[in-house]
Amino acid sequence: MTYRGEVTPGGPPEVRELDRLTVSKLSVGPMDNNAYLLTCRSTGEQLLIDAANEAPRLLELIGDGGLTAVVTTHQHMDHWVALEEVVAKTGARALVHVDDAAGLPIETETLTDGETVRVGDCSLEVIHLRGHTPGSVALLYRDPAGVPHLFTGDSLFPGGVGNTDKDPERFAALIDDVEQKLFDRLPDETWFYPGHGKDSTLGAERPALPQWRARGW
Repeated sequence: MTYRGEVTPGGPPEVRELDRLTVSKLSVGPMDNNAYLLTCRSTGEQLLIDAANEAPRLLELIGDGGLTAVVTTHQHMDHWVALEEVVAKTGARALVHVDDAAGLPIETETLTDGETVRVGDCSLEVIHLRGHTPGSVALLYRDPAGVPHLFTGDSLFPGGVGNTDKDPERFAALIDDVEQKLFDRLPDETWFYPGHGKDSTLGAERPALPQWRARGW
C-alpha cells in the first residue's frame, strides 16, 4: 500500500519503508497527536518521536524489538503524556532540547542544535526551531537512497507554522527559523511529518511562505 501519511485516532499505524529506515506513524490521544516509530532496517534498533499519549498502543507498536530512545519534540503536555510509562517499561533514553527540559515530567538527556541522534545505522540531525516553545526541535533524516525526511513536531504544518499565541516576537523567531533552517537548506521534495494531522512536502508549502509571514501566524 502506498504511504499517504494519513492516520486516524484509534486507527492502525501507517508504515513507510525507506531503504534503511522504517517509519511507522500512529495517531494517539484526544488531540490527535502523531507519534513516529523509526526502526533501523539493518539493526532493528528503534527510536520513538513523541510518546504523546496512549502508552499501551505505543508499546504495542514498539513490540518486542525494544526501544533505545524517545525524542520529545517540545515541552507541551500533549506530546509527552505517555513518556514516563514508555520509558519505564522499555528503559529507553529520554531526549529533549535543553531549553524545554524543565517542562517534562521526568529527567532527560538534553539535545542542542546540530547534534546527531542515531537509530542503528541511521542518523538524525537535531534542528532547533524557536517560537512554538523555547526548545522545539525538528529531526532531519537524509535518506542516502531518496529524499530527505523531516519530523517537525508542532513547528511546521501543511498550511503554516506552529502556534505562537499571536506574540509577534515568537512568530518572527519561528518563521525566520523555519525559512532559514528548513526551506533555505532543504529541497522541495523533502517530506515532512508534523505533530498533528497529515504530512506534506516543503515544495508544496514553499509558495505560501510570503503569505504566512504577511498574516503573522
